[in-house]
Amino acid sequence: MGTGLTLTGDMMMVLAILVLTVVLFVFERLKLRVDVAAVIILVLLGLLNLVPADQLFHGFASNAVISIIAVMILGEGLDRTGVMNIVAAKILKIGGSTESRVMALISGTVGVISGFMQNVGATALFMPVVSRISARTEIPQNRLLMPMGFCAILGGTVTMVGSSPLILLNDLIEDANQTLPPGAQSLKSFGLFDVTPVGLALLATGVLFFLLVGRHMMPKGEIQASSGRVKKTKSYFSEVYGIKGEIYELLVTVDSPLVGMQIGEAEKIQGAPLLLAIRNTDEPRLAPPADEMIWLGSILGVMGTREQVGEFALANHCRVQPRLKHFAGLFNAARGGISEVVIPPGSKLIGKTVAEVQMRKRYGISVLAINRQAEVITEDVRLVQLELGDSLVSHSTWKELAVLANEKDFIVATDLPKEEMRPQKAALALFFFSISLFMILFTDFQLSISLLVGAMGMVISRVLTMDEAYAAVSWKTVFLLASLIPLGQAMLNTGTAAWIAQQSLAILGHPSDLTLQIMLAVMATLFSLVMSNVGATTILVPIAISIALATNGNPMLYALIVGLSTSNAFIIPTHQVNALIMGPGGYKVSDYVRVGSIMSVLFLVVMLTVLNMMF
Repeated sequence: MGTGLTLTGDMMMVLAILVLTVVLFVFERLKLRVDVAAVIILVLLGLLNLVPADQLFHGFASNAVISIIAVMILGEGLDRTGVMNIVAAKILKIGGSTESRVMALISGTVGVISGFMQNVGATALFMPVVSRISARTEIPQNRLLMPMGFCAILGGTVTMVGSSPLILLNDLIEDANQTLPPGAQSLKSFGLFDVTPVGLALLATGVLFFLLVGRHMMPKGEIQASSGRVKKTKSYFSEVYGIKGEIYELLVTVDSPLVGMQIGEAEKIQGAPLLLAIRNTDEPRLAPPADEMIWLGSILGVMGTREQVGEFALANHCRVQPRLKHFAGLFNAARGGISEVVIPPGSKLIGKTVAEVQMRKRYGISVLAINRQAEVITEDVRLVQLELGDSLVSHSTWKELAVLANEKDFIVATDLPKEEMRPQKAALALFFFSISLFMILFTDFQLSISLLVGAMGMVISRVLTMDEAYAAVSWKTVFLLASLIPLGQAMLNTGTAAWIAQQSLAILGHPSDLTLQIMLAVMATLFSLVMSNVGATTILVPIAISIALATNGNPMLYALIVGLSTSNAFIIPTHQVNALIMGPGGYKVSDYVRVGSIMSVLFLVVMLTVLNMMF
């Protein structure tokens, strides 16, 4: 490793792009998505000629990107065949109704599964499973969701395909090999299970932490499972979201000002109850769209307190029917009820209002409240812009909700009373998943090829259609990863990573090997809290390798510390997994700070201890 590097013009441009990258990622909440920011960085690298034109788009064909695509397809195949519900049944059978046993089984199972698929995907698959288990055991969801989410993140460190940073790590190491000084020994790539001892130690630490300490630090839990088969509509609204009232039928009379008015206009009337259903023809319907007209003789299905409904009926010349006659079937818990629908990362609905999405018209679902970071929004819900992690409190038939569950813009966090889509294909899904695993372990094929064999096997065997396979891929993640890979190349090719390492060492003096490891781990942790973990990995791995070469440290150890530490994201709900569980769990930011701070320290201590034992 050379010393005395001079800051060049190319280095200054790369440093400027690095700063811009951090700023764009930190301020993602300013409505500039991380994938858009990553593509902007890619374009700048090309315009400034910091990466050769013939290498600029190599990220889109990289082993890491293709591997992530294949992992997402494999996960979708396991989901479509109901393998997760089989797992849920086993957990219930073994765990019974004891909170500690159920918590440990769910968390450990999700953690292991996260080792073989994206942790966000594993979390999404298990959210309905947790709802089902919570409903049957009467254990509050928020006693289970945080341990599950944290262990899903930890489980991403069990294998080299469990998280995007670890998948990306081998590609970054190969890039580093191209810039090593003459005579330096090439760095080896990591095998699938090279990181497993660390991952299992971290996962075990997470499970034990929640069993012994974390469970006493979490909210005591008054948010119960939202299964429509267990909770009746009115009691669920009242207990969980404070929306009190009964279901009533209102007959619109000839003198009513509602005649000729749209549903959306009627909802804006001061003191209006929740308008959940309408009968304009022979067939009553739930979730009438906002532009549905109210006519003479229309019957409205509304929800509110007796006083609220009575005052509304009196003011608008409607007759309150003595009993539910037309809507009794629709409001039967066996046919429909309350559900929670979460807005996941990459959803096209982020930034749109409920009205713009047209939930009633397109999906047959009434959004009655929005649970956002433990704040329940019930006023002017149709005008609220949706954000990542929002939990939409909705009313619909189970049939409509089942259709919504297949949309990639939503995650239905409520256990649905529905048959599995393709349970007869479960054995095939597991067979092709096993083939991929076998090829990774016992052949010399690239990771991407091994995973694609299983993915395409699922398509050929009709576990998935090709359209479903395409839909399973988070293209936001693909573009984010592929667009940032050239940034790592630019840092290495221009010597920027080596220059940053040189300046860091000049400031630190002559630190010990452990001090440098702690510094890198803490930096990666902090970066991952405020920006994409892929971006943090891309920026810090070249620097870590350069520091190792300059101090005679182990470059592979330093690189792996960064790759693992970018999963240490528990203190604030910026990680996608934490954002997903925040709404259904009713958690506050203070809950993450309180529980996540200790988990982060344990993560650093256990990771560095096991890594130094291994290396």
